[in-house]
Amino acid sequence: MRAVLQRVTHARVTVGGEVVGAIDRPGLVVLVGVRRTDGPEEVATMARKIATLRIMRGETSVLDEGAPVLVVSQFTLYADTRKGRRPSWSGAAPAEVADPVVEQVADALRSQGLDVAQGRFGADMAVELVNDGPVTVILDI
Repeated sequence: MRAVLQRVTHARVTVGGEVVGAIDRPGLVVLVGVRRTDGPEEVATMARKIATLRIMRGETSVLDEGAPVLVVSQFTLYADTRKGRRPSWSGAAPAEVADPVVEQVADALRSQGLDVAQGRFGADMAVELVNDGPVTVILDI
């Protein structure tokens, strides 16, 4: 599993002009990419890292701050661009595998007491955010 964490002042996801997920105060936007082999162990590790990574202001975590998290599925994080000009997506899990895993990551964050908003899996989403810092971190589990 791979995730890109961006510390933000606020963010939202719209689908077809409708806001489907938003955070209106400082927190994290988390873009999550899933491999075919990702399962419960990777979900638990990723959720723990997202919640406790000290990348908020003052070297605190979203868990320390009670800050919100916006989770967005992002299969393109597994693009293989080593050959040619067209990315290969073979490293990314198919939708029927990835969708439940992304949902499990969001649920695992909620179970830690975090306020979690989400994008809509498989939709053509517009993600708007204001990166704070900027702080952007890549997690590979």
